[in-house]
Amino acid sequence: MDRFTPLGFQVTATGLYAPPRIETAEDLAARVGKTAEWIVSSTGVAKRHVADEPVERMAANAARRALGSGPPPDLIINASTTPRQLIPDTSVFIEAELGLEGIASHTVHGTCLSFLVGLHTAGALIAARAYRRVLVVSSEVGSAARDFAEPESAVLLGDGAAAAVVEPTPEGESSKLLGYVVGTFPRFATLAEFPGGGMNRYPNAPGTRAEDNLFHMKGTRLFRAAMVNIPPMIARLFEQTGLGVDDIDLVVPHQPSKPGVESLARWGFPPERVVDIVAEYGNCIAASMPMALATAHADGRLTRGKKVLLIGTGAGMSIGVAILEW
Repeated sequence: MDRFTPLGFQVTATGLYAPPRIETAEDLAARVGKTAEWIVSSTGVAKRHVADEPVERMAANAARRALGSGPPPDLIINASTTPRQLIPDTSVFIEAELGLEGIASHTVHGTCLSFLVGLHTAGALIAARAYRRVLVVSSEVGSAARDFAEPESAVLLGDGAAAAVVEPTPEGESSKLLGYVVGTFPRFATLAEFPGGGMNRYPNAPGTRAEDNLFHMKGTRLFRAAMVNIPPMIARLFEQTGLGVDDIDLVVPHQPSKPGVESLARWGFPPERVVDIVAEYGNCIAASMPMALATAHADGRLTRGKKVLLIGTGAGMSIGVAILEW
C-alpha cells in the first residue's frame, strides 16, 4: 500500500486570466485544412484564447487576482511548461511583473501536471514550516508552438493562466491534501514532445529544423496509453486514502480534450461532478487544471470540507492524481 502523510494546508484564493483575443473553430479551420464541425466534434474545443503578451504578464495578471489586497507571498512557484527563456527562470520575470523584490522563486516543471506537482511542493514546504504564503501560478502560451500540419494537436491548444494562494490551515479547520500519487511511464515519451529548444536539437545545430520547435503529439496512441494506466493510479489513491468514487464531491481534471474529460465517466465520475472548461479554453497545458479549479471556485462549487479529485496526464507520460479536502 502507498503511504502518504496528509499535508495540512489550504488554498485560500484563486485567480484566472485569459488573454482577450479569441480564436474560434471557424477561424482555425482553413489553417489546418479541416472544417469547424470536425474540430468541435473531434476535440470539443469551440474556441480558445490566444496571447499577444508574454507568459510572465499573463501569470502576473492571474496572480494579482488571487493575491488580492493581501500581503505578498513569501515564495513564488511557477508551475508551467512554456518558459519565457531558458535562463533566468521564468519565475524571476513573474516576480518582476508583480513589482516584487527579494522573494524566493523557482519553477516546477511537470508538463501538464506542473500545477499539481507545484501544489504538492507548496503544501510540503508549508507543512515543513519553511513558508507560510506560497503563490503557485501556471501560465502557458501553447498557441505559439502549434504545428498546423498536425491538425490533431494544433486545434487543441489555447493560452491562459491561473494562480492559487496556499497557506497553513487555520486552527479548527480540516483543509488538507489527503492523498497524492504520481507515476511516469517513459516508454511513451515520444508520444507528446517538443524535440527542439534544448540540448537534444539545439537551435544552432546544423540538423535542427524549424518544425523541431513545434509541438508534436500522437494523440490516439497517447489516449489509449492513458486509458490503460490511469485506473491503477486511481486505485492506488483510493487505497492510500481509504476513499472511493462516492466520496468525491468534485473532479478537477487537466483539460486535454473533450474525449479526455468525458473519459472520467468510465471510472464512475458523473459529468455533473466534473469541471469541464475545454470548449471555452481548449487545452492550456499546465494552466488547464488551475483554470478549472479557479472556475469552480468562482462558481461556488468549492466549499470548505468538500473532497476534490485533481487528475491529469502529462507528456512523459506522467499521470497524477490527488485528493484535496477543500
